[in-house]
Formats: sequence, structure tokens, C-alpha cells
Amino acid sequence: MGPPSSFQTPASRAPQDEGGGKQFRRVKRDVHGWVVLDKPVGMTSTHAVSAVRRLFQAKSAGHAGTLDPLASGCLPIALGEATKTVPFVMDSRKTYSFTVRWGEARDTDDADGQVVATSAQRPTREAIETLLPRYTGTIEQVPPQFSAVKVAGERAYDLARDGETVELQARPVEIHSLAVLNVCDADDTEFVAECGKGTYVRALARDMGRALGCHGHIRTLRRERVGTLGKDAMISLEQLAALCHRAATGEGNLAEALLPVETALDDIPALAVSGGDAARLQRGQAVLLRGRDAPIFRGTVYVTVSGRLVALAECDRGEIVPKRVFNLAGLIGSRVPTKGH
Repeated sequence: MGPPSSFQTPASRAPQDEGGGKQFRRVKRDVHGWVVLDKPVGMTSTHAVSAVRRLFQAKSAGHAGTLDPLASGCLPIALGEATKTVPFVMDSRKTYSFTVRWGEARDTDDADGQVVATSAQRPTREAIETLLPRYTGTIEQVPPQFSAVKVAGERAYDLARDGETVELQARPVEIHSLAVLNVCDADDTEFVAECGKGTYVRALARDMGRALGCHGHIRTLRRERVGTLGKDAMISLEQLAALCHRAATGEGNLAEALLPVETALDDIPALAVSGGDAARLQRGQAVLLRGRDAPIFRGTVYVTVSGRLVALAECDRGEIVPKRVFNLAGLIGSRVPTKGH
């Protein structure tokens, strides 16, 4: 890893001679780690990833779970080799706080959509709380019409934008907890929910409104946490841009803005190996550990050497078989994650 002063701002370019004139292209860098972005309302997840990628001048980036433009909050973004660990974050539980507006159904099931039905009826707090157990545990949920679910090879939201109404199949999702935070007034109720992978909070608002006989849609939505990544890990785009600028002028270390790649592997056992075994694993070769060094567990492990991540591997009776190998040359995240509540 080079010193902070070696980092160039996103405006930096490398000259490239094309047809006698100088063109300029971005200098892409090997950057590895996680940024837990506090995504603002109004920005797509794809735009957010692009903005973070540009700030770091990273060669590759991806996110661990889409947030709608209307939603704000926790958007984990993987850079470089961290993209290999995205599935582990996507499978984590997610916590949302959200406000449901009663009395209107909208085609997108949130405030960005068009009103398609109205009701003068409003639910009482008692009626709402009596309903919540029906939407807790493993439930069958039909995704919103405007969703990324594929129908005959096309995204449901593309079909919906073309005016088509498609029959989406219900699928099982897990809602670990659901509670009323506050009844703001007759129209708006605030909730908090902890959900498993694939849960649509917009669909939850829609279904509760239908069950209460008054319609409902999401007015505000914030993702508070993804797995162990919560408020203490989040950073805004403005804060990130300022940090990148300071690093470019030698006033800070950009690696401190990045969580390590292994942040995503918090629930997986770690296994330390020797330098020789690490080299074999990085070449894709299995390693057999015996004696005191032999692991006593089976399943997925992440392998390290001298504290450095080497590979994701499957372990069985002392045999370590690499499944994903990491090449962490370049800028590596060194920020210590804080696991607050």
C-alpha cells in the first residue's frame, strides 16, 4: 500500500494519444474493502455505487442489496476483491424503519407512484398491533409490480412501466420482528422491522393496508442495518468525498475510509495457516492439515496468513479446499468496524 499522498483525486487523468491529439482517461486502481454508504433519498443504488467507485478510482464495485430511490440508509458497497464476499452480506438480516401512509394504494406501493385506490377509513393502533403477528415469521409475500423480479426473462418493473399487469407468484420470506414505533396521526404510522433476504417492505405496507381495509403505501423508508453493519459503520457521500480530498493532499489515509474485505465474513470461522500452505491455497491447491493444526469443524472458513485474508475455503476432516482466492495487492481497507446497536 502506498502512502496517502500517492492517491489521486477522481479528477486525475492519464494522457492517451489517439489520432495525434491527447485524450484523457481515468486512472483505475486496485482498491479492496467495504464502504457502508448512508445513501440519500432520491439516489438509485446503481448511481451510489458509481459515485463511490469514482471517488476511489476503483476498478470494480458492487452493492449488497438494492435500496429504492425513495429509501435512505445502509447500502454496503464492495470494492475490488470484496465483491467476492457480497453474497455473505446479502444473506444477512436487515433492519428497516418506515412510515406507512394509510388511505391510499399506489401502483409502486410507495410515495413515488400513482394513486390507484383510496379509502376514508383509518386504522386504530389496536387494530394495527393485532394484525402484526400475521406478518411475523415465515410468510408468503407477493412482490410489488414495480420490482426486479423476472417474468419470462424481463424485469417486472419494465413490464409495469409499459402498462402491463403481470401475475407475480407469492414466495416465502422471513420477517423476524415487526413493531409499531409511533402513531404519528390518523394517516401515518411508523414501524420497525427486521427481515430476511428478499423481503419487500413496500409489499408489507401494501398487504397491511389491504388487511386493515384502508389501503396503505410506504411514505418513508430507511435501512438501519445490514447484518452487523449499522449506524456506526455508515458514511455519507459528502464525508467520503472530503476524506478522499484530504487523502489526495497527504492529510489522511484513504485506507481508513474502507472496512476490510473480511468484514463480510463476520459469521464465518477464521483459520490461520502457514505461509507455505497459504501459497498453495492461492494457487488453487487443497491443503491437508494434521495434528494440532487440524481444524475440528466442517464447512466454510476464511483462511488467513499473518492476519491477511487468503481464501474462502471448504473444510472437511482437515482438508482445506479453496473456493475463492483473494489477491489483495493495492489499497486495502484498514478501518476497524464498530458493531454498535
